[in-house]
Amino acid sequence: MADHTDHEEAAGQSQPLFPGESGTTGRRGFLKAGMGTMAALAAAAGALEPLRSLKDGPTAEEFLRQHYTRLTPSMMEEVLHRVEERVASDYGAKAHVGDYKPIPGVEFAYALNLSRCNGSRRCVYACMKENNVPLDHPEMAYIRVLEMEIKSLDLEEGDVRFDAEAVPREGKFYMPIACHQCSKPPCTKVCPVEATWPEPDGIVAIDYSWCIGCRYCMAACPYEARRFNWTKPEFAPEDINPDMGYLSNRPRPRGVVEKCHFCMHRTRQGKNPACAEVCPTGSRIFGNLLDPDGRIQFILKNKRVYVLKAEARTIPRFYYFFDN
Repeated sequence: MADHTDHEEAAGQSQPLFPGESGTTGRRGFLKAGMGTMAALAAAAGALEPLRSLKDGPTAEEFLRQHYTRLTPSMMEEVLHRVEERVASDYGAKAHVGDYKPIPGVEFAYALNLSRCNGSRRCVYACMKENNVPLDHPEMAYIRVLEMEIKSLDLEEGDVRFDAEAVPREGKFYMPIACHQCSKPPCTKVCPVEATWPEPDGIVAIDYSWCIGCRYCMAACPYEARRFNWTKPEFAPEDINPDMGYLSNRPRPRGVVEKCHFCMHRTRQGKNPACAEVCPTGSRIFGNLLDPDGRIQFILKNKRVYVLKAEARTIPRFYYFFDN
């Protein structure tokens, strides 16, 4: 998609959603114009089924909301202000919600040293804290860490429930898995309303206010990296991270899909993701894939690099490597 601007509360406008479209309104018009056939509309109705049992599902105003790509700067400013007001109302915390754009000339990528990762799960907890994922909902963690047998890369044999107090264990290695920010993401292709898409800097984004909770993207992801939010996040005021990005770590509504986004609110300001910053062994390397002298390119050229599920041909921007 082209340059993206944020949206949250703005109602649908009588302007085209995309170039060449007739003047349809909000999500209703998007579905009508984008699908085109009764069969596709029936599929969209089926996609909404998971939300029917949720008491706080989308309201009529939310359903008619303007698409993310069509917001003007003034609409976005109002949206961000309303999100901050909602955080204050719901959690008693003063938040700053920003709209962070891709940095020109940057394509983010991750490399993880499997020779050094000790399975401490500190990356998991730092990610949850940074991205306002409640610690009492471990099933929502964006990062899974598998304890694996040495010389085995069979994920089916990995143990995600290992005792992190007893690591590292002899004969084991540890493989963290999160969203791989694919160059050819199958998850975005199956979304019936284009609520998820790849950004110019390689991050696969989700607009939580446009997501209809169908979970098609979850089924399409070969890395099991997406999470469906069955409950509204709950926090004490002192536990919430007030530094938020609209497309990243703002509190998500109930009934939507969420995932790792490379800590967009941090990395687009020149910082490392929280998981890389907290890693006790230095096994997590984050950088610009387009920098010929950067650490990512050095690893790709000089280390034994392993791409998870290469047969899926997603071309991920997440690489595993070994010291030897």
